[in-house]
Amino acid sequence: MQEIVQKYYGETLTGTQDLLTNACCTDAGLPHFVKPLLKRIHADVHARYYGCGLVLPELLDGLAILDLGCGAGRDVYVLSQLVGEKGRIIGVDMTEEQLAVARQHEIYHQKIFGYKRSNVRFLHGYIERLHELELADASVDLIVSNCVINLAPDKAAVLREAFRVLKPGGELYFSDVYSDRRIPAVLTQDPVLYGECLSGALYWNDFLQLARKHGFTDPRLVDDRSIDVNNPGLSDKTGNIRFYSATYRLFKLNDLELACEDHGQAVVYRGTIPHHPHAFRLDKHHFIEAGKQFPVCGNTWRMLHDTRFREHFDFYGNFDRHFGIFPGCGMGIPFTDVITDGQINGCC
Repeated sequence: MQEIVQKYYGETLTGTQDLLTNACCTDAGLPHFVKPLLKRIHADVHARYYGCGLVLPELLDGLAILDLGCGAGRDVYVLSQLVGEKGRIIGVDMTEEQLAVARQHEIYHQKIFGYKRSNVRFLHGYIERLHELELADASVDLIVSNCVINLAPDKAAVLREAFRVLKPGGELYFSDVYSDRRIPAVLTQDPVLYGECLSGALYWNDFLQLARKHGFTDPRLVDDRSIDVNNPGLSDKTGNIRFYSATYRLFKLNDLELACEDHGQAVVYRGTIPHHPHAFRLDKHHFIEAGKQFPVCGNTWRMLHDTRFREHFDFYGNFDRHFGIFPGCGMGIPFTDVITDGQINGCC
């Protein structure tokens, strides 16, 4: 399957116009400050871009970032501008044709960004086998990936390696394609469906379980959209399977709990994260307005307190008391308080 993917992205696709579905979406939703950065990217790099969603988390200045499946380097060169000269970006991809485009324009981008030296590095390899690239344990602050993990045959290995190379408090922030059910085995062998990021997609609940198994206890959904399989030949094969492009953030944090537990904690956002003066959105369900006390579960408290976000929040409470499941988290006590006819059934 890796050979099929290499051929599809190295030979079959010559540009974004060759894609058969909208699994790789446009940049219509990009924040305003990113658009000038994109204009500085070489046209050849733009032409070989096949990503989906956004891979631009907040507070990147000075960070060491790893891009899994960097392709021709579009996101690497955007991130290069956001981390600055003191930061560094490592791009990993298994397709030599894509990497050749990225490397060809390294000096061009260094000069147009005004850097004394390049802060990017491109490595040929597999995202499931980062150890073969001598990427050390706890060596990067952030990992991004843009519609690539679905193409990896061994997704468990990708998550395991990502957890290994992340520093404590770091995060894996990535966009990918998911399905509403498990994909039939016969479809996973279809080279076009696989290359179009469809038949390699994980069933969303399998992904959540896999992430937790490999150390990312509380995956947080940031954004999502449905994918239209408008190509008749492909939609006939996929039938009623529904596909989604989704962005998740997975933190490498100790002591996260399996549920949203209420410890009576709260935070106040200071409004100091660049480009987010009025509110900070941690994920799809946590829109935190500046200056307003915002009750949080223990996990959210740690995601803000034990990471690069700490200096931008005021924190209230600790873990000394516990009040049960946090309201509104979608989980709750499974037992009823209703007693029928005033009687308590004492049997098991």
